[in-house]
Amino acid sequence: MKKPPEKIDAKPVSALAGRLQKLGIYDDSGLLLHLPLRYEDETQLTPIGGVAAGLPVQVEGEIEHAEIVLRPRRQLLARLRDDSGVLSLRFLNFYPSVVKQLEIGRRVRAFGEVRSGFWGEEMIHPRIQPVVAGQALPQALTPIYPSTAGLAQSALRKLVIRAFARTSLQDLLPEALRRGLRLAGWERSLRFLHQPPPNASQSALEDRSHPAWRRIKFEELLAQQISLRKAYVERRAHHATPLPARGTLSGRLLAGLPFALTGAQSRAVDEIVRDIAQEYPMQRLLQGDVGSGKTVVAALAMLQAAENGMQAALMAPTEILAEQHYRKLTAWLLPLGIEVVWLSGSQKKRERAMMLEKIAAGDALLVVGTHALIEDSVALEKLGLAVVDEQHRFGVRQRLALREKVCGRMPHMLMMSATPIPRTLAMSYMADLDVSVLDELPPGRTPILTKLVADSRRHEVVDRVRDACREGRQAYWVCPLIEESDALQLQTAIDTYESLSAALPELTVGLVHGRLKPKEKALVMDAFVRGDVHLLVATTVIEVGVDVPNASLMVIEHAERFGLAQIHQLRGRVGRGAAASSCVLIYVPPLSENGRARLKAIYETNDGFEIARRDLQLRGPGEFIGARQSGVPLLRYADLECDVDLVEAARGAAEEMLARFPEAAEAILVRWYGGRSQLLRA
Repeated sequence: MKKPPEKIDAKPVSALAGRLQKLGIYDDSGLLLHLPLRYEDETQLTPIGGVAAGLPVQVEGEIEHAEIVLRPRRQLLARLRDDSGVLSLRFLNFYPSVVKQLEIGRRVRAFGEVRSGFWGEEMIHPRIQPVVAGQALPQALTPIYPSTAGLAQSALRKLVIRAFARTSLQDLLPEALRRGLRLAGWERSLRFLHQPPPNASQSALEDRSHPAWRRIKFEELLAQQISLRKAYVERRAHHATPLPARGTLSGRLLAGLPFALTGAQSRAVDEIVRDIAQEYPMQRLLQGDVGSGKTVVAALAMLQAAENGMQAALMAPTEILAEQHYRKLTAWLLPLGIEVVWLSGSQKKRERAMMLEKIAAGDALLVVGTHALIEDSVALEKLGLAVVDEQHRFGVRQRLALREKVCGRMPHMLMMSATPIPRTLAMSYMADLDVSVLDELPPGRTPILTKLVADSRRHEVVDRVRDACREGRQAYWVCPLIEESDALQLQTAIDTYESLSAALPELTVGLVHGRLKPKEKALVMDAFVRGDVHLLVATTVIEVGVDVPNASLMVIEHAERFGLAQIHQLRGRVGRGAAASSCVLIYVPPLSENGRARLKAIYETNDGFEIARRDLQLRGPGEFIGARQSGVPLLRYADLECDVDLVEAARGAAEEMLARFPEAAEAILVRWYGGRSQLLRA
């Protein structure tokens, strides 16, 4: 097996090593995996008389004139002549070394894009190379690499050539696997991408469809899958308290619910029931669209922990969402004789002390709270199941803190997300998790009609809000900012509240935003839930967790400023009752291309999975998965939209590599991650 790659600089970081590290390059393997963005063809010369404006070409000739002019601005001008004509070279920024290269009588090659200037055809800032008599042309296309300040392309090319000479280029894929997937060899692919021959297809290189690119992308995906699969296996080596199904409390809850579980909910419950009965910790993601019924699935899992005398804790990212869970669980479980304890940062000291005492003594089997659950003062020694809602809003460290409340064993963990994850993203970035999908909505959920309205028609939207509230319904009006921002020039929630209160004096208008004290926020939300507030003006604090069936109209201000998934989450606050519901998106033209794509997607579909797929296209996986990406190997070359077949193949190959070729699997991790730990811990 190959030796670890040679470090670029084992001593204190040099200037060169520092610049390379900005590019994520720490060793020779990193240099070889730092692949070109594009290529330039310096393998042929074009006669000056045959150049065409707008095209990059390489010409060779003799400098017949060179001078520095000061007006209208300081610049270096030169004329290059060959047997077919003359070409002007212009430099607006230049060093003395460039002036020396352009001395009269010198023979040089110039590469750049030709354009028509005042004095004829010219190149601006061409790449200049002095020509030695008999000097041959390059035999490969010239690679252009991603770079950083102070690191020239020529320096990067030299470093890559040296890395090829010093690094083992052993093909780590078993021959049968490589042939079965019809993948090119490793060394051949690398050399081709760094130094493609002149006849290489530029389009196949640029769109990364060339067989050499497919080999690189496959191994990148394979490294990611091996890393996540190892994390999955390592977690299963830990001990957890088995929580077998007893069926008593959960059966009573199901019998008392005013609705039946959907088929998707029943499947998810069965998967979770089976998992938490094992002696190793469950690590499962429960994902489903807005309103698909994740809370009742979590409640049944928490009851299974209680039936076994163990605690279950549900942590939510905001007080509004946590309190919503607390109220819903209390309504369901109190008739069964199960007390649900509430813990938040805004509780009074005395109330909080009582809750902490119940939790520490193990008397409180079900606990709901915010980040307050992971504070040192909270003792959850009997924790058997940890439930994290909207898991992408928590960092890895925060999820670990909840899991590490128990000494000597790990609790089972259920993570929930109302942002559906596209299939390819789940296969790639969630490969270390078991996933349950709620792909059905409970009966009775009404479709939501979405309308796009320009800001100039705001008065029509205000009239529509008035009509809806006069008919006995309620409405939300969502704004993106709390305070005035000159840079963004966005309507603020406070100003909107004041203007709507004046425009709709017959209605009771409430205001909720993140800077209100928790008690003030709770009073307004309670009034809205009771129906005493007709119109709720809010920031995105109501994005998740607010469940008011009587609210049938959602207005989103400056919708072009919101993310696609966020708009979908907000829209999901309506359509929870029997009345026809609608969502009005107010936008300020002109729209950017990205903004237009987002609004088009949200207008065309209510399907959360389709919206998630389009969101992935617009934002890319790194931003899409949010806080969870900490510790997850992000992809540099593979494209989850275009390379679905490679993702699926890499998943199967990772299993085979770990089972039959563990040394080669480890060497692939070293090659791609330089020996640094990339395993996902949470």
